[in-house]
Amino acid sequence: MELHQGLIEINWTSLMVVLNLLILYIILKKYFWEKIRAFMLERENAVRDAFDSAEAMNKRADEKMRNYSARIANVEEEGREIIREARQQADVQAQEILNEARQQASDMMAKAEKNIELEKAKAMEEMRQEIGTLALLAAEKIVGKEIENVGQDAIVDEVIDQARSTGWQS
Repeated sequence: MELHQGLIEINWTSLMVVLNLLILYIILKKYFWEKIRAFMLERENAVRDAFDSAEAMNKRADEKMRNYSARIANVEEEGREIIREARQQADVQAQEILNEARQQASDMMAKAEKNIELEKAKAMEEMRQEIGTLALLAAEKIVGKEIENVGQDAIVDEVIDQARSTGWQS
């Protein structure tokens, strides 16, 4: 007799294994299938929720980043504006200080010119009196007698006026 074995042999052991697997499948399906399926769905939902939550967090983080970037840009612009205004105020103040200094210098010059004019007038009066006195002394020497004081001032003024008209005043 030839023993020939095929690829698939059907014997009692194989049949019992298939029957055991079928019974095990029925028992697992009846008692554990829903629990396993619920566990897997719960796990799938938990993973999906985690991904959704992470995506939402990323969106919020991106939005906050855009807000902060906009705020930083606004702060930089405000800083530039503050600096620009400070420069303008400094320029205005500098101009006011310069104008005030110019006005003070102008006032000082006017006051100095006025003082010069007063000193000049005072010097002219003193010179007039000196010239008058010298002219009288010269005239006394020439005439040999003393001129009366009554007409002195009129004569001195006339001599000074003539001297002015000839140009000895600077």
